[in-house]
Amino acid sequence: MPSIIIFLYKIINRINISLNFLYYNTMIENEKKSDEYWKKKLTKDQYYVLREKGTEAPFTGKYLDNKEKGIYYCAGCGTPLFDSGTKFKSGTGWPSFYTAIEKDNIKEIKDTSYGMIRTEVLCSKCGGHLGHVFNDGPRPTGMRYCINSISLDIISEKE
Repeated sequence: MPSIIIFLYKIINRINISLNFLYYNTMIENEKKSDEYWKKKLTKDQYYVLREKGTEAPFTGKYLDNKEKGIYYCAGCGTPLFDSGTKFKSGTGWPSFYTAIEKDNIKEIKDTSYGMIRTEVLCSKCGGHLGHVFNDGPRPTGMRYCINSISLDIISEKE
């Protein structure tokens, strides 16, 4: 029971950090962050995926086979995105989830790059590219959010 209380405390603290971040960003003229800001904040690989809409190589991401229980957050801004309880093994080479933690925390847009028609998934708070969503996932939603590990951080229940 104490580990659940600690976990909930960490989640509430992380949400407070995210809310404070959002409030601060709204108060500062609601400007988009500059490329220079993101280049300083993110690693080169994170910048490539989150800001330039890149993709990490399949079967290489640190969260692909992660079995820890916890909450996955946007590596760019800390917005909660996915619960580990919705993660499943899709065999595609990227971590897959069947639903977002809150629908308002992600944005889905049509992506016609590379001669394909797909649905891109972005963090709704910072606009960071997360991956794509497909309608071939498991029940209960039938959706597969195929997400780049490098776009994510996790707070484990153990922490």
